[in-house]
Amino acid sequence: MMNNFNDILTLLSDVLWGYPMIILLFGTHIYLTIRLKFPQRKIFTAIKISLTHDKYGQGDVSQFQALATALAATIGTGNIIGVGTAIAMGGPGAVMWCWLTGVLGIATKYGESLLAVKYRKRSENGYMVGGPMYVLQDGLHCKWAGALFAAFTALAALGIGCTVQANAISTLAHDVMGVSPWITGGIVTFFAALVLLGGIRIIARVCAALVPLMAFVYVIGCIYILCINHEYVWPAINLIVTSAFSTHAVEGGVLGSGIILAARFGIARGLFSNESGLGSAPIVAASAQTKNPVRQALVSASGTFWDTVVICAITGIVIVSCVLSYSDFSNIDSSFLRKLFEVTMKYELRSLDGGSLTRFAFGHIPYVGVPLLMFGLFTFAFSTILGWNLYAQRAVEYLFGYKAVKWYMRFFIVAVFLGSIIGLDTVWKMADIFNALMALPNLVALLLLSKVLVKDTDYYLWGSRIDEEVEESEELGIKSSLPLL
Repeated sequence: MMNNFNDILTLLSDVLWGYPMIILLFGTHIYLTIRLKFPQRKIFTAIKISLTHDKYGQGDVSQFQALATALAATIGTGNIIGVGTAIAMGGPGAVMWCWLTGVLGIATKYGESLLAVKYRKRSENGYMVGGPMYVLQDGLHCKWAGALFAAFTALAALGIGCTVQANAISTLAHDVMGVSPWITGGIVTFFAALVLLGGIRIIARVCAALVPLMAFVYVIGCIYILCINHEYVWPAINLIVTSAFSTHAVEGGVLGSGIILAARFGIARGLFSNESGLGSAPIVAASAQTKNPVRQALVSASGTFWDTVVICAITGIVIVSCVLSYSDFSNIDSSFLRKLFEVTMKYELRSLDGGSLTRFAFGHIPYVGVPLLMFGLFTFAFSTILGWNLYAQRAVEYLFGYKAVKWYMRFFIVAVFLGSIIGLDTVWKMADIFNALMALPNLVALLLLSKVLVKDTDYYLWGSRIDEEVEESEELGIKSSLPLL
């Protein structure tokens, strides 16, 4: 019976994350990029604003803390293992499609965050709350769709944002250091509870301190590898670009060849990495202190830039350059597919295992390579738990009211420990399904409210009113968040 259940979940996940979903998401990225007149042009302005404290804006946390919390949820194992999986299954061209997804996804992250701030409210406990559920409820007057989004968010958080991340930490500790998952689970659960029970301000402060550190250390490690492989960096970039649009089998992926596989796995991994269109990051964006919706929308959009355009791209170049530098091949133009298989056999890797492929790349750093990768995975996974917990809190509050949050928190903390000690194949599939079900209503809201996005963008961004403040009475609608169920 369990096998049948897993087969059903696999089929449903394949359907939801098949080509229609990829086309819808990538199509939304392109549509909003054009409709909003390429807000990607303002990415450096966005970075500057993210480092500026909007002390006169309405909100509970600073713009940087909101960005760091969102990055904590998105910069996870997907950036490290996901890119390796995309390359193993879609070939080096998948890195290019992953990068393009990030570049175009900036517009989608901008749009969903703008709507989240525009339709945010003050909850019954005085905090700012917002996200796609409020956009669906007040922007499209579709309360039932908002309730569904919130329910899927709370369920997805238990999977991709909790048990899966805790399992990644305990598995790595066991494989590399031989530490029992029970011990690792206890330690992770203790520190998670310590932070999570402190509320949004504590979560935001921890993320603001942890995210820059973990990203800096990881990127420095990647740059070191690129310096070692400097003669293979440009060939790797050239191979990534040409393979992305190749129709030949010579430079294709392990499972096949050509542009279709590269696009499929590159776009899918990019979407999982930056979550543009998923509707998760806008939930924390709504809590930010900001003068107007467009300022925070720009800050949130910069998260996609750092997550995918920078970190995923660097990871991809590192892995491809390491495969090209494999000592048994003096000819750089020889088949990438053949190199990958030879690397797999020599280092006893599983060719479709992104984690093993990434571990092979970091093995190029003497002595500290694997510990550095471990630090990255530990911190990335732990920060993802913090970020997704905040999303879940807001979703549960929307559905049942603030008093229900404490009961969900207790269950979430227990799930962290359970995720550390149990197998998660079924949980992974269910998490993928709930993530897809989150994205669908959010994308519909983005497309149907695109006129609102265009109006506010033209007024604030292209009308040079980015520093203009919105009055609270104008910005906020209903002052309390009442239970729907």
